[in-house]
Amino acid sequence: MKPELTLLSVLTAVGSSYLAAREMGNYISLIHTLIGTLLVGGAAGTLNQYIERDYDAQMKRTAQRPLPSGRIDSADALFFGIVLAIGGILYLALAGNLLAGILAALTLASYLCVYTPLKRRTPFATIVGGIPGALPPLIGWAVTRGDLSREAWALFFILFFWQMPHFLALAWMYRKDYERAGYKILSVLDPSGKITGRQTLIYSIVLIPASLLPTLLGMAGIIYFSAMLILAFVFLFLSISMYRHHTFVSARRLFFASLIFLPLLFFFLMISPIL
Repeated sequence: MKPELTLLSVLTAVGSSYLAAREMGNYISLIHTLIGTLLVGGAAGTLNQYIERDYDAQMKRTAQRPLPSGRIDSADALFFGIVLAIGGILYLALAGNLLAGILAALTLASYLCVYTPLKRRTPFATIVGGIPGALPPLIGWAVTRGDLSREAWALFFILFFWQMPHFLALAWMYRKDYERAGYKILSVLDPSGKITGRQTLIYSIVLIPASLLPTLLGMAGIIYFSAMLILAFVFLFLSISMYRHHTFVSARRLFFASLIFLPLLFFFLMISPIL
């Protein structure tokens, strides 16, 4: 189920659901969001590993996953993933609403049927993959409100622009692995690292105004604005380092910073009415 990646997506969905619910004072939707997105996220992780099991076996980073290592039978994984997918979509549609169920189905379909095969064809797949990766906040908002307001879309764009430097840093760290498995991602097609570094820098710059949108929309106050301004510029500094040096160390620093950046963003968003 790729618990680390799944839980990060669930965090953004539940955080979005909380932001949508706090004016209404009804927080039962958070439980529905948690259960539904955990099932859908687990399905995406499981079915992605089923599809890419032969390629995972060729990469040092993924060779010890359950399928390529032989710890779990591929047919069992496929059945498990399908059960999770159906269960998650139905749960969000019935416990939440039809819009949440449709968004969950769209997330799975675009991730598994579009992004996953495109990775072996074009570096544009990274941008395409940013869409399903940024949909969890919309799911959480839809579960609570039943609509997609501009606040929900602000969270979508934050997550979309955050994902780009997050993935590009990871892809640069393991570019030899991706090349060995035949993936046509940017870090493989750009051995100098110049284009990868430039793309990382551009998205990190755009992330600054995107991360400040919640304040402009009245979702958060000056504490959030100040905290995110500092964090976004620290993130930008690390992106500049990767852009200039193209090293494993600079990419690793940026990658781990991205893992800290997103939870802190939602933390300050959620406590903004208190501070």
